[in-house]
Amino acid sequence: MPSAPPPPLSEVMEFFGWRAAAACSGLPPHVVFARREAEAGPALTACGRCPVVDRCLEAVAPAESWFDGVSGGRLWRNGRPVALRHRHDGTRADAA
Repeated sequence: MPSAPPPPLSEVMEFFGWRAAAACSGLPPHVVFARREAEAGPALTACGRCPVVDRCLEAVAPAESWFDGVSGGRLWRNGRPVALRHRHDGTRADAA
């Protein structure tokens, strides 16, 4: 089945321009695309203060793309959210 033609460059730039405002924009790729909570901690913490967290989740569409890494304030592995042990504010996620 033939694939759809790529969108015009102007649409691509408009769609991804939000990334410059992302709180994780200065983090190393191995942190943002980590598969384990320990390595992803700085990116998860950044999401807590990110002004574009919803846009990130919409753009990455982790469940549809089998994404590995941090998007929209969650850690994803193979497109599925990973249960976290910590809240990334220093407390355990299961603490009351």
